[in-house]
Amino acid sequence: MPKSIDWLYHRKSCATCQRATDYREAAGTEVKETVIANTTKYGPAEALALLKGIETIVAAKGAKIQRLNLKTDRPDDDAILALLIGPTGNLRAPTAKVGRTLLVGFHKDAYAEVLG
Repeated sequence: MPKSIDWLYHRKSCATCQRATDYREAAGTEVKETVIANTTKYGPAEALALLKGIETIVAAKGAKIQRLNLKTDRPDDDAILALLIGPTGNLRAPTAKVGRTLLVGFHKDAYAEVLG
């Protein structure tokens, strides 16, 4: 059974967000809380605040998946923000909290790794 998503930040009109939604629905993944990025903006300060309790970041950009272990080898805030913040200056969508993991962007393999 797939893990549930504790918190999800996404845009309804985003093609990447739609691919993530299609994957979640096919896997039967439950989303406990949803924040719509079109109406609620998360800038750099809010993005860094999301890291409270997070041990791992799995960020997908295109075909590349990057993993950061914040517990053992936390980079500086600028390096983290480079993964979290998109070209608009806001948190990239989709972003999901799954337990102690922050899943940023969408890549099928990253979702399979984190959600099961």
